[in-house]
Amino acid sequence: MSMTCTTCPYCGVGCGVLASADGTIKGDPDHPSNFGRLCSKGSALGETITLEGRLLAPMINKQRASWEEATALVAEKFSAAIKEHGPDSVAFYVSGQLLTEDYYVANKLMKGFIGSANIDTNSRLCMASSVAGHKRAFGTDTVPGTYEDFEEADLVVLVGSNLAWCHPILFQRLVAAKQARPDMRVVNIDPRVTATSDLADLHLAINADSDTALFNHLLAEIASRGAVDDDYVAKHVNGFADALAAAQDSDVSSTGLSAAEIEDFTNLWINTERVVTIYSQGVNQSAVGTDKVNAILNCHLATGRIGRAGMGPFSVTGQPNAMGGREVGGLANMLANHLDLENPDHRDTVQTAWNAPVIADHAGLKAVDLFQACADGKIKALWVMSTNPAVSMPDAANVAQAIENVPFTVVSDILKDTDTGALADVLLPAAGWGEKSGTVTNSERRISRQRAFLPLPGETRPDWQIICDVAQKMGFGEAFEFTSPAEVFAEYAALSEATAKFGKDFDISGLAGLDEADYDVLKPTQWPIRANGSKTERFFADGGFFHADSKAKMLPVKPPKHAENGETFRLNTGRIRDQWHTMTRTARAPRLNQHLAEPFAEINPTDALRLGIKDATLLRISGEHGSAVVRAMITSKVQAGTIFVPMHWTAQFAASGRVNHAVAPVTDPVSGQPALKGANVTVAPFEAAFYAFAASDQQIESARRYVAKSKTTTGWKAEISGQRAPKDWGKEARETLGLDGGEAVMLEDAQNGIARVAIFEDSRLRGVYFAARTPVAVARGYVCDLIGSEASAHVLAGVPGADQPDPGATVCSCMNVGINTLKAAISDGARTVEALGECTGAGTNCGSCKPELQALLKDIPSMKVAAE
Repeated sequence: MSMTCTTCPYCGVGCGVLASADGTIKGDPDHPSNFGRLCSKGSALGETITLEGRLLAPMINKQRASWEEATALVAEKFSAAIKEHGPDSVAFYVSGQLLTEDYYVANKLMKGFIGSANIDTNSRLCMASSVAGHKRAFGTDTVPGTYEDFEEADLVVLVGSNLAWCHPILFQRLVAAKQARPDMRVVNIDPRVTATSDLADLHLAINADSDTALFNHLLAEIASRGAVDDDYVAKHVNGFADALAAAQDSDVSSTGLSAAEIEDFTNLWINTERVVTIYSQGVNQSAVGTDKVNAILNCHLATGRIGRAGMGPFSVTGQPNAMGGREVGGLANMLANHLDLENPDHRDTVQTAWNAPVIADHAGLKAVDLFQACADGKIKALWVMSTNPAVSMPDAANVAQAIENVPFTVVSDILKDTDTGALADVLLPAAGWGEKSGTVTNSERRISRQRAFLPLPGETRPDWQIICDVAQKMGFGEAFEFTSPAEVFAEYAALSEATAKFGKDFDISGLAGLDEADYDVLKPTQWPIRANGSKTERFFADGGFFHADSKAKMLPVKPPKHAENGETFRLNTGRIRDQWHTMTRTARAPRLNQHLAEPFAEINPTDALRLGIKDATLLRISGEHGSAVVRAMITSKVQAGTIFVPMHWTAQFAASGRVNHAVAPVTDPVSGQPALKGANVTVAPFEAAFYAFAASDQQIESARRYVAKSKTTTGWKAEISGQRAPKDWGKEARETLGLDGGEAVMLEDAQNGIARVAIFEDSRLRGVYFAARTPVAVARGYVCDLIGSEASAHVLAGVPGADQPDPGATVCSCMNVGINTLKAAISDGARTVEALGECTGAGTNCGSCKPELQALLKDIPSMKVAAE
């Protein structure tokens, strides 16, 4: 079967993928982002393209409708709201999952034809502070460098970035570079010990939000040691004196680091010219995120270490097309092509190019403010595209209520059942990855094609077409008569040609003449792509910034005062290796549900002891606005007074684990980005009467307070806990497993609170249920694999016999290698990561599990996996 060159739909690395309709997935060896490598999520893409749970037809009030009815209703409701309440009474909330062509027409409709800037995106949750910091320093939202800089640097500083799990392919490129040049140094600045820390020569476990204090100290030391590039600063930088004065006034002790650690870091940074500072959500998702960004940029500007090979600041993006969305102006405070909404000349040029009746002339509502406006009754019509804000936003429960408060809500999505979709008046079935065509831009400004290799299922349509259909019915027909994504891209490139006169960084005017055939074969291409053919691989080595005087601006930034939490904890939310956002795609792949199968909290042993929380029990996290219940993972990897909790779980998989219910809607005052890593919460044990583990060939359902379920290769599994034990364990098991028939075999020890039930039908094991007063200890992988087989009642032992080794909790998802298999290999003499790979296959595909393999080799007992 032929393979189609396309691009991965997950993070902002932008890996090339070779895909076919039969689900075969390979890395594209010719793509300059990944050179054939894929992470665990990318490798499992073939398992996510099934039609199970897909939204395949329009729905109005939960009833099937035609496209004509649905788009006519959307157009009517939006038009009526605009007529009665004005253009700012409607809003779009879009996504970094959209293709650039989708983003472009959505932005065009809202800003140029409706006349409002009320279009914001979930990129506000991950990249807005980087955007704001870039604009303050450079004049535009410019990423100066390239991925090759990671490999050419002599020092790489990772700030608030668990690159090993969140951008695994870039991490593996960094690992390979360090192996090739052992003198390369890596510094990891993160309050947590993460998989990324394993690579670091120096790990700085700073106090949360003290990044500004650290980089201000670095700037002060740069000046005091004579390391300022005076010529570069004089020619290309404004604001040096004020920035330095603010830096000298900062107190580095607020970082919590020792004097030796601070000295080691400053020596490394100052004495290494080729330095790259990579930063991500630990910097951005903060109430002071923009200041953190500028503190980092200040150091690179003061030394002129920017825009040259192996030098510069680098913001790694979280989503596959967050960059493309920024380029088309998909944020509420931006215009297309990196132009400024507040600039009348910029507005006039865009309006003329679009032949638009109006153009938005003031910033719209940013994400948190947008949903507050929904709650306040100011938004009369809302359209959510390809995202799940009822889970991903801070104060998520109130966001859900706010969406419900809007008189008319539309949701475009690929799935029928999501937390946000449940609140919609109209559901529109969107085409998914592999079914639609367009472009995305990765973190290093590289435009790549996503190409269709599957037919459109049911009545689904690509997002750009859905938006155009509605726009035409609103009376804007001629401006939205696109017949293909190539036509949308051609107009977008032509707009770049029209706006090139402003001399901004973003320029794809060289693609303005692209026809359908050229678009179809477009290779991964890094912008700027100018009409005159001139190239700029990196920005700012020789100045050329985008403020009016062509100079950069160093900003005086002050670190926040470090406050003790007292009885509260600092909640740090984040991501795990094998899941993505709210799991609408990754949870469909059984192998991605094996590594960390349920929501959990990393909590320091000191805190756990003080609160009476035992490992693998449950704990309750409570904030001012809501709470969550998750599994306790006691570890010294987090600091006392802090907890780390992943944000992925939804009502469909673990309703009680939706941690953003406990996060307050606090934002950075400059960027509007929520402080998703800075909520104050309380933590307490969850008083459980029983714990249970269940596996079934049917969908598992339970009304118990804690239920975390996931797909397996044989059906479903779930972790369950309740605050009152059932009177009839057999009935409880059948209801949970969704099995009315068959023969039940049961073991019960009422005195010790233990119950085990297996249900067989025609000699085939259909479901099994284990319950106890303490967390259930069974070999979960072994039990799940038995579902559907002719197993015996021995399954109730919960462990395999001596002739059936239990692989244990999954460590390597790509090769399905468990911890017990790895321990056995170590016992048999495997003493290196490479040796483990040779005898088990672990770590030989994407490499994301290599830090865990290294941890096993160092200290096997320290290896913990939630729910095992």
